[in-house]
Parts: sequence; C-alpha cells; structure tokens
Amino acid sequence: MRFSRVLSRLCIVLIVAAGCTDRSFTPTVPDALEIGKAKTIFGATTREPLPNGTFGPERSDTLRLLELTVSIPPTHSPGQLDFAYAEPNPETQFTMAGRKRLDGMAELNRRIAQELSAYPVGERDITVFVHGFNSTQAETAFRAAQLTNDIDIPGATIIYSWPSQGNPLGYAYDGDSVLFARDGLEQLLRNLKPGVSNRVVLVAHSMGSQLVMETMRQMEIKTPGWSSKNLGAVILMSPDLDVEVFRSQMRRIDPVPQPFVVMVSRKDNVLNLSQRLRGTHNRGRLGNLKSLDDVSELPIEVVDTTAYADTAESGHFVAATSPAVLSILNSARQTAAAFDREALSIQRLFPGRLVVDKEDNAVEITLSENYQANVYRGEDR
Repeated sequence: MRFSRVLSRLCIVLIVAAGCTDRSFTPTVPDALEIGKAKTIFGATTREPLPNGTFGPERSDTLRLLELTVSIPPTHSPGQLDFAYAEPNPETQFTMAGRKRLDGMAELNRRIAQELSAYPVGERDITVFVHGFNSTQAETAFRAAQLTNDIDIPGATIIYSWPSQGNPLGYAYDGDSVLFARDGLEQLLRNLKPGVSNRVVLVAHSMGSQLVMETMRQMEIKTPGWSSKNLGAVILMSPDLDVEVFRSQMRRIDPVPQPFVVMVSRKDNVLNLSQRLRGTHNRGRLGNLKSLDDVSELPIEVVDTTAYADTAESGHFVAATSPAVLSILNSARQTAAAFDREALSIQRLFPGRLVVDKEDNAVEITLSENYQANVYRGEDR
C-alpha cells in the first residue's frame, strides 16, 4: 500500500514535469562559440527528422549521420550539466552551436580521421556513446560533451541516438525502441573505420545497455568473435538490464572484449523503480547489483560507485555526475596515457593508491580516503 501511494505521487510529479517543459526543440546558436569551448560530437540516429532540422521520437529505418558542435560554458564544473531548451545562455549553459548533416559513412569516417589527427598516436580512440531512457538527441549530445570533457577523453566522440520518446512516461515505448534500434547500431559499428592504431570504445547508459548487449549478441551470431576483434573496451553505466538476460547475452559473446566494465550503485532509485514497474521488486537490475555471485564467473569488472551516490548530481548516472568519480577516472586515464594504455586495468581506478609499472618506471598517485570505492573482478579472466 505504501509503495502504491509513492508510485502514484511520482506519476503525478512526472506528468506535471512533462507538461511544463517543451523538450522537442533546442535552438542552434553559432555565436555561443565566441563564449564557450567548442566540442565536436558526431551523431548517428534512427530518429525521424523533423521540419525544424532536429530529430524527434519517431522511428526511422534510415541511419542518418550528423556533426554537432556543442559550446561548453566557461562556468562549467565537472559533473554538472546545465542547459536550457528554448533560450540557452552560453555564459552558464551548454548550448548547441552547430548542426550539420553528413553524407554517408564515408564522410563520417573522413571527418573522424581529421578529428583524430589532432591527437598523438595511441590516444586516437573513438568513443561511441549510447544514451538511456527518456533522452532527446540534444540532451544526449550535451551529456556526451560533458562526460568526455570532464574525463578529458581523447579522440572522437559519436552518439548513437535511438528513438527515445524523451518523456518520463514513455518507458514502454523506449523499451520497444531499443529493440527497433539494434540494426542501426550494428550498421554504425560495422562501418566505422578506426584505423590500425585506433580503437572503438563502446559506452552505454541505463536502457542503452540493453541496446548495446542485444546488438553485440546479434553481431556475434552473424560473425563470431567480432566484438573482441573490433572493440577496445565496453563500459555499461547504471545498466537497466535484467541480470539473467545479461548472462544469456554474454554467453553469445566469445571471447568477451576487454576491458568489459559494469558500473553499479545500490542507491540507484531509478533502477529500484524499474524493478517495481516490471513486477520484479525482489530481483535487482544489473546496475544496482547487490550480490557479486550472480556475475562472479563472467569475465567482467564491476565498479561499485554506491559511496558517491549521495553527492552526485544524478544517482542514476554517478559516473558522469560525481566530481570525485570523474576526478579519479581522469587521473587514471592520464596516468595510463603516459605509459601504455593496456598497463592500467580498471581494477586500479579506485584504490586510494594508484600505481602503474612500466619496465623499470613507476608512477604513483595517492588519493584521499574520500576518493575510495570498491572494484570487483570476475574470477574467470
């Protein structure tokens, strides 16, 4: 009875919130680049285009490619994502400064190669970011710009924008859209040309993790071993995914790309609500995993960010909105870049003392006790 009352109140709040803000259009403000820092975000989408040049929640069989320019405000602090829909303020808010259609995969790969050429060899990664439930295309571009900026991720960033309704009451629609969007993501991944010295890092948040896992599974059925051969890393953040379903998907992926990282929080209230909406309140989602026994035999690394949930801007996206976690990830990435990308395991990201050895050299970063979290590793490695 208590849960029913809470859920009813939550639904009322969501309905009111959904009615108060028009999220369907975010204007393009080129002059924002005179104020903010420019960040290029490439896009691939199976959303249906709208007359105003943006992309809405309807589904399209055509994969369309874009180049977006996001202006990051000079007042930005790590973990924050401030933006407006109708009238953005470039001084304090993320702003869309440019939108451009790309003419097919050849042009996308050419522009990515140009973007990567600005980075040293060994730092020319392509990060493909797959958003979660209740997201618009502009919001996804802003989040990708914020996350890659705050961790200082080198290389090129691509968002795969699947047709989420962008509505807090659109959970069922988004769940169907995830299944619809598998072929588009496969088309993007199969046709990316990272180059011999580069790698593709696949990052997903929330419901987007279901999309990533389903796409990898269908690609493995067609081309066994594709994922391990072509993906340099897979990272699932707060995955809204049934654990048993995840285990069945993993059985199709052999060998599993490494590193394969799952970031969880036991204080993720969005996933707690997801359990109840699905009638599985006694069974956790992968993103709020409570027992490692359920995944202990899988070749994955589970990062527990529960300790940071209370201070993060979003308890459902701690990895992107906790300044402490972002600081750790950024320090670890820079240390790895100074030596060998493979020298730094995700297992070493969160201890209070971070040590990387390379032949006779060593670098040590000492973090405060407040910057500690738990990292668990599957036994079958």
